[in-house]
Amino acid sequence: MMRVLLTDIEVRVMGVLVEKARTTPEYYPLTLNALVAGCNQKSNRDPVVAYDDALASAALDSLRGKSLVLKVTGAGERVPKYRQYFAEAFGLSPAQEAVICELMLRGAQTAGELRNRAERMHHFAHLAEVEEVVEALLTAAEGPLVARLPRQAGQKEVRYAHLLTGEVSIPDLPAVPDDQLGRLEVEVAALRQELDALRTEFLAFKSQLE
Repeated sequence: MMRVLLTDIEVRVMGVLVEKARTTPEYYPLTLNALVAGCNQKSNRDPVVAYDDALASAALDSLRGKSLVLKVTGAGERVPKYRQYFAEAFGLSPAQEAVICELMLRGAQTAGELRNRAERMHHFAHLAEVEEVVEALLTAAEGPLVARLPRQAGQKEVRYAHLLTGEVSIPDLPAVPDDQLGRLEVEVAALRQELDALRTEFLAFKSQLE
């Protein structure tokens, strides 16, 4: 299907439907009440939200219009339930679906965080497996579903974010306080002096061997 963009609310609703289908299949498809509770739960969510039935219903209607959600009704069903077709629509493997679901529910994360948190939906034996999945999402044929974010101050690992709502908005990097900057400059200068001294010792040692 043609790639569609979602709103933030639609992303949360879809993420919950995907999550519950994988983690609690006995309670899936979801009723509206169960869906709202899943959207608003305080664990495994970032940001924490407080949606009401009307807001969730509007998102479901929009997702149905995008052929991503089906309303399930029939004999024996006291209330309507909702089933998602996210993986089918975007051509995702189970591993890819698990990774992007975590990004939908908890925001930008490192590969290590994704491996740990997606475990409840898909087992990754090695970190390299997560990185392969992320790479596939970065290079999807119909356009990337994930973006690699630039490292922020103090971060050692790269983080990834989904692109289901469009381009990722990168927050301004926090300013480094002047006193901290001064300390860093002193440390860098000291390290350069140590490096120069080591280089001198190495050259002297090398000359003795020649």
